[in-house]
Amino acid sequence: MLVLLKRGVSETAVSDIATRLRMFGLSVHRTDHGGQVRLGAVGEGGGVDWDQVRGWGGIESVEKIPVPFKLVSRAFQPHETVISVGRCAIGSRQLAIMAGPCSVEGEEQAFIIAAAVARAGATVMRGGAYKPRTSPYSFQGLGEEGLKLLRRAADANGLAVVSEVMDTQQVSLVARYADILQVGARNMQNYSLLREVGHAEKPVLLKRGLAATIEEWLMSAEHILSQGNTQVILCERGIRTFETYTRNTLDLNAIPVVKELSHLPVIVDPSHGTGIRNKVAAMARASIAAGADGLIIEVHHDPDHALSDGAQSLYPEQFDQLMGQVRTIAEVLGRTV
Repeated sequence: MLVLLKRGVSETAVSDIATRLRMFGLSVHRTDHGGQVRLGAVGEGGGVDWDQVRGWGGIESVEKIPVPFKLVSRAFQPHETVISVGRCAIGSRQLAIMAGPCSVEGEEQAFIIAAAVARAGATVMRGGAYKPRTSPYSFQGLGEEGLKLLRRAADANGLAVVSEVMDTQQVSLVARYADILQVGARNMQNYSLLREVGHAEKPVLLKRGLAATIEEWLMSAEHILSQGNTQVILCERGIRTFETYTRNTLDLNAIPVVKELSHLPVIVDPSHGTGIRNKVAAMARASIAAGADGLIIEVHHDPDHALSDGAQSLYPEQFDQLMGQVRTIAEVLGRTV
């Protein structure tokens, strides 16, 4: 339920109302909008007499949240969530540009790519140290050594870091080096992992599952928010369909749909969405035009010899050219890079 408090109510009264709601076994989450405190009271709460609650002092009204993703919804929080990471405010007028290799392969590679994407205008460096691969014989990542290299390369070029965490035991380790914890498509419904990153004091980049509906994706975000972590960035990365000419089908419909349903920022991964280098720029441009809050793009200086996803990685010069195009589109839309 959504409990709207009267404007001007004291913090003592807010605390008292929240405490009384928790006594019913409910989890209470707060947001402020337009000078009004809004409390999301979620959980079983079978014994709550909501008509009686409506009569409590300080309460203006009590309403049902009409969607299953309660805390993620605009019914709970009408205004946009903005997440500050390094030099970027994700979800604001400023577009978040995350770029880097699929996998960290070594010191030279990490530093070359970090310098290239920073020169082009990226503010976050992406890179995998732990890689969920279809084949157990494919490169699985450098582990903690890869995280160290990623952090050093990013710091040397004024970039923040986003890197994937694959299981609950890795969360604290990856959080030691990364500014944003990425939950990959294959783990979107790994509820133990979602709960664990929900307790982490780091933003979470939640990728849409390979065959997930928008509601399932938002419900996964709800798992994270329900644990107290409100810093969630949604990432559309393509879904699996019957089409075989691209690696996945990039669902750009999801951008305006999610922006209407949720207050969370949405970025797009056109690298995985297409899987083909010469299709990435077109879909990146389309993503920004459709209203995305940013992009996450794979870039490699020698993609023919990349240990993973070379076929969809842009050359640094291609990424630089794309950034110029993104700036042009952003200006038309009243946004910046």
